[in-house]
Amino acid sequence: MTSLLTAAALHKSFGPTEALIDASFEIDGGEVVAVMGPSGSGKSTLLHCLAGIVRPDGGSVLYQGKDLADLSDAERTALRRDEFGFVFQFGQLVPELSCLENVALPLRLAGMRRRKAEAIATETMARLEVDALGPKRPGEVSGGQGQRVAIARALVTGPKVIFADEPTGALDSLNGERIMRLLVGAAKDSGAAVVLVTHEARVAAYSDREVVVRDGKTRQQVAVA
Repeated sequence: MTSLLTAAALHKSFGPTEALIDASFEIDGGEVVAVMGPSGSGKSTLLHCLAGIVRPDGGSVLYQGKDLADLSDAERTALRRDEFGFVFQFGQLVPELSCLENVALPLRLAGMRRRKAEAIATETMARLEVDALGPKRPGEVSGGQGQRVAIARALVTGPKVIFADEPTGALDSLNGERIMRLLVGAAKDSGAAVVLVTHEARVAAYSDREVVVRDGKTRQQVAVA
């Protein structure tokens, strides 16, 4: 059985700096995999290559058996919009839009009419207990609330893979725990896989398996007890 997302022999350099060296990765549908390692180890570069944001210099990334390198820029953009969801450390919500408009944005970019998009966005926000924040701008909500809105935006298209890059890094431990419970719970409910980049063991504990990245190399893959 082919994994949902697979990377093999990835190499990526930025100038003289080798960010990835023969790195590998795989994840199945519904699985949560934590990518761990110290700052500068290459774990975020690995995520960006897996998500089709950055082109590796060598190696391959296969999504449902298709090599991302064979896709056009437009096809990769559509893939990231429709089948991949993203949660970053600081949420990266559009400050000029309301929280509801932020969550509806991926659907609107795909051509969905506003009323339908916002109805689906409201339902998704309700699952994360932030539907009451719909009219507010991102600057008017707390960090934890904003991150829940960001998770709702990542889930609104029904993605097959969610990429979460240090999703609790800007939060205190209590809010971080709540975010992880909501993110993993929502992903499991929808059957989405989660690629979770973190340097914190307490965050990685929410995963099914860990991949350790050091000096650009994927050193080991271990099951979480």
